[in-house]
Amino acid sequence: MLRKIRLIFALLFFTLVTLLFLDFTGTVHAWFGWMAKIQFFPALLALNVGVVLGLIILTLAFGRLYCSVICPLGVFQDGVAWLGKKRKKNRYRYSKALNWLRYGMLGLFIVAFVAKMGSLVALLAPYSAYGRMVNNLLQPVWQWGNNGLAYLAERADSYSFYSVDIWMKSLSTFLIAVLPFIVIAVLAWRNGRTYCNTICPVGTVLGFFANYSWLKPVIDTSKCVNCGLCACNCKSACIHVKEHTIDYSRCVACMDCIGNCHKGAISYVHPSGKKNAVIGDTVVSTQRRATDEQIDNARRSFLTATAVLTTASVLKAQEKNVDGGLAKIEDKQIPDRATPLTPPGSLSARNMAQHCTACQLCVSVCPNQVLRPSKDLMKLMQPEMSYERGYCRPECTKCSDVCPAGAIRPVTVADKSAIQIGHAVWVKKNCIPLTDGVDCGNCARHCPVGAIQMVPSNPDISDSPEIPVVNVERCIGCGACEHLCPARPFSAIYVEGHEMHRTV
Repeated sequence: MLRKIRLIFALLFFTLVTLLFLDFTGTVHAWFGWMAKIQFFPALLALNVGVVLGLIILTLAFGRLYCSVICPLGVFQDGVAWLGKKRKKNRYRYSKALNWLRYGMLGLFIVAFVAKMGSLVALLAPYSAYGRMVNNLLQPVWQWGNNGLAYLAERADSYSFYSVDIWMKSLSTFLIAVLPFIVIAVLAWRNGRTYCNTICPVGTVLGFFANYSWLKPVIDTSKCVNCGLCACNCKSACIHVKEHTIDYSRCVACMDCIGNCHKGAISYVHPSGKKNAVIGDTVVSTQRRATDEQIDNARRSFLTATAVLTTASVLKAQEKNVDGGLAKIEDKQIPDRATPLTPPGSLSARNMAQHCTACQLCVSVCPNQVLRPSKDLMKLMQPEMSYERGYCRPECTKCSDVCPAGAIRPVTVADKSAIQIGHAVWVKKNCIPLTDGVDCGNCARHCPVGAIQMVPSNPDISDSPEIPVVNVERCIGCGACEHLCPARPFSAIYVEGHEMHRTV
């Protein structure tokens, strides 16, 4: 029963967290966005003390339930391992803990974090790694399916679905998503939770606390017949049948050992209530066995600790961008910005670099296709803004709504219209009124804050071609002017980023 309960909650969390990265309408985030914010490392970066303490207390009470229920990468490995068991049953065996590797990777992670090596930190963070896999490998398939439904709906005179553009955000990020996917899948297929117990820094930290958990799987030596079924089905390779010991630092509380023991020799209880129980490397002899009442209490506690209340509010689907402009002749190219643009709410490039885990949840939900992973080695995979495919609409706050790590702080629509992330710069040699001798004014017409005015290029000639003049104190850097400028391949006006954002 405990194993079934764990599986139900694990599948629920896994499905909904995956949908957070696939949903481009914002509906799923309105209901279940909190699931991203209770992931361990993002909560730690966001200084969400309540969540971090809650996860540690959960581990001290029930073991590494976070790894087997809440962490999407852990549940993903369980799914791959389950498929592997279809090929060969009872295929695991006990192995000694590679503590030198586990704590070495944790030390490397801490050093990278302190040294602000965001790319390495993002590579090792489990939630972020899973987010990149979904964003780069599964999201295009999801979008193709959506576009197919939109096509069929249109033929039936229905607009229940709308098509979206499918594009590769970054080749480097795509490759970084593919390689870990292959490595983790192969490890899980062959050996179960190898990645969790040798590389994952979160697993190592929670494994330390799991050694002292209140409830844990305990072997009753009076019932055990040394059949080895528990060890053969342990994905964490942490059950030593000959010595009747369990390495609780690696045990993820999956309950597979309990489900496969035909003698009822393993129970999920407090060790002091088990006769001839073996805990870690120490044998404990007590005078009583766990009663049915204790087991029922453990089940109730499990349900209470794992269940969370949700808030009910549903957002409308994001309308499709239908801004006009002159017909495209060729695709726009990214201008060479001296300072990259970071989203409103990120406060500064430094804050973004310090807090971002590169999970790319913000990239997934951006309806205007403005956010994309950076190619800069020092902040590889972290989001930055570019306006070739759209611009940052003043009424949209989705990236700030979904960020779980505090890299993009929540902002209101009113706040966003006053946050200056950069300023527009006019490029004279690209401007169509001067190069082609025709009137334009697209940048001034579409500026949402009225920061651009058209003035005669020659003050002495009233009917000379008009050119834009930018009020940099009023400009918020939304990129509407850059995106809608008809000049190709480089816009005649582009946005230069600010290291520190300010309110205008």
